[in-house]
Amino acid sequence: MSWRAVAAVAIPAAVVLLLSATRYGYFGDELYFLAAGRRPSWGYADQGPVLPLLSRLMDTLAPGSFFVLRLPSVILTVLAIVLCAMLAHEFGGGRWAQALAAVGYATSPFLLLQGTMLTTNAVDTALWVIITWLVVRWVRVREDRLLLAAALVTALDMQVKWLIPFFWIAVVISTLAFGPRELVRRPLLWLGGAIVVVATVPELIWQAHHDWPQLEMGRVIGAEQDILGGRLQFVPMSISLAGFLGALLLMWGLWSLLVWDVLRPYRFLGLTLILLYAAFLITGGRIYYAAGMYAVMIAAGAVGVVSTAERLMPGWRRALIGCTVALALAAAVFVLFSTPWRSAEDIHPPADDAEAAINIGVYGSMGWHELADEVTRAYDALTPQEREHAVIITDTYWQASALDQLGRDRLPPLYSPSRGFGYFGTPPDDASVVLAVGGYEAVLRTQFEHVDPVGKIDTRLGFPGNTQDVVIWKCTGLRKPWAQVWPNWMHL
Repeated sequence: MSWRAVAAVAIPAAVVLLLSATRYGYFGDELYFLAAGRRPSWGYADQGPVLPLLSRLMDTLAPGSFFVLRLPSVILTVLAIVLCAMLAHEFGGGRWAQALAAVGYATSPFLLLQGTMLTTNAVDTALWVIITWLVVRWVRVREDRLLLAAALVTALDMQVKWLIPFFWIAVVISTLAFGPRELVRRPLLWLGGAIVVVATVPELIWQAHHDWPQLEMGRVIGAEQDILGGRLQFVPMSISLAGFLGALLLMWGLWSLLVWDVLRPYRFLGLTLILLYAAFLITGGRIYYAAGMYAVMIAAGAVGVVSTAERLMPGWRRALIGCTVALALAAAVFVLFSTPWRSAEDIHPPADDAEAAINIGVYGSMGWHELADEVTRAYDALTPQEREHAVIITDTYWQASALDQLGRDRLPPLYSPSRGFGYFGTPPDDASVVLAVGGYEAVLRTQFEHVDPVGKIDTRLGFPGNTQDVVIWKCTGLRKPWAQVWPNWMHL
């Protein structure tokens, strides 16, 4: 390994991530993880228990610090950059191939900048990179302990997302087609598989007890993909996530794995990516679901580019090197431009919901303190008798999570029918006053006799429906018990 070349890429990337992690405020999902972490469980409606527990740990170490909260994502993303270079080494690549692989990963706006926030995808992607490196190394050195280690990482990843089984199913199919077939016959691999199953049983029991909300989440996510072009644009947009240089290396790597004799022992990985694209395309998965495979593809592409350059005539070699360097510089500039470098004063409000969705990382990190302050003002305006029997119900899980993090010491109990927060509890029937944050007046009137506006949140910067154009309603006169109504209000 050429550690100096790798460090020359990984260290600047770490600096960019650390600086970016200090910007703006909590992202909506980060607030949700913190709220979930204060309600420990074997499972949740939309994720496993790892991120809530990790969020709780980081918030305990540094209460109220979203920078410290994000450090695990930063560390895992930098590790993924290093492992991408190590994958190039496993493929037989030298110093330049390793450096190019690291640059390819680090200059992908998606692969790099997802590490600026603590999200399920940032952690899941990095764990996939670890698993693929262990599998590739096993192919080269045939140490079965690597397969057991890969299974243990898989057990951990199953507590984050339920995507990694798609990878292993695709690996089994592709190794049976291209080899090495002995991979699926290794006892330690199946022992590791048994450990994965046992470790997942508590979460499966929770899901079964709550009617499998994670499976329903899959259908919800599939419907959301239409905003990004649906299935027609799935593969092109998935590849584009790798960035200017990364996309080129990804496609070169896929071609190299499928046709290059030197990489024949690893040919199954090319088919694995194709099978994953097909699986996520058919099931309506998000375009980034296969991103955990991009490190191994970029590494193979880097080895292929450098090997090709070495075989070309001097003129063509200089042209290929020049094009690669130009792409690397352009990709680096674009990544730096994509970082959250602007001050909040220089950011324009979203023009519409589509722009807000595209820049969700920015707009979803703003307006939460204003929300907490306005809801607190509405609560303080109640009479002492009303406050004694008041609760808050929010329209979205982001709102509930923000109030849980920023206002729980000054607000009454919080509830929301949205996503996983709906499973945290049902409002009590003896609450005589409900402050409803957002929601439709007509829907609220089906449950209450009196519904009156008592406040409004409309921050200049924020996410529509969460901190922009949100009315606070004072609701009294409960019509039906919450036990009857809440299951119908809950939604994913």
